Amino acid sequence: MSDFVRIMGVDPGLNHTGFGVIDVYGNDLKFVTAGVINVPKGELAERLRFIFTEVGKIARETTPSFAACEKVFVNMNPYTTLLLGQARGAALTALANEELLVNEFTPTEIKQATVGTGRANKAQVQAMMSRMLGLPEKIQADAADALACAVCAAQSFRMMGAMQAPKTSAGHARRHSGAKNRAAWEVHLGLARKP
Repeated sequence: MSDFVRIMGVDPGLNHTGFGVIDVYGNDLKFVTAGVINVPKGELAERLRFIFTEVGKIARETTPSFAACEKVFVNMNPYTTLLLGQARGAALTALANEELLVNEFTPTEIKQATVGTGRANKAQVQAMMSRMLGLPEKIQADAADALACAVCAAQSFRMMGAMQAPKTSAGHARRHSGAKNRAAWEVHLGLARKP
């Protein structure tokens, strides 16, 4: 099988955190898995720990080369925005704890890259993800948003020419063959971690 890069997308939320994983083979995208972490009600700290634990577990199970996460948008309700930011922080920390480089995109950037308009609604994102990734049925909205985030990351790197980066490892070994590509992408984009 040819080399590939595996990207994990995350759509953070305090009640429901979506995740989606794709493999990128040159210009081809392949669906790996997606779903929604349903966060139990309870104390805020416990809910954040649950997000942290579950996102980390999924990252360990799927072994992505790097991750992508949706940026927080400013809601009319400051309290809601604060809660969303905390959920996002728990997810980002979980990804960083797995030593993953995380790329961040606004909801508008994600919709523009995947649907063609920054004003796309959730149903349009769901339909496009099903179509782009050849899924047999419509996927859950939060999972579709996470997949769209991963696809946006793939397209962003492709536009910057990172897909043509050399396939030599410039960093520590990851858990699958996509590690070489991740390290090469980091070097190509000037994102390699300092020793």
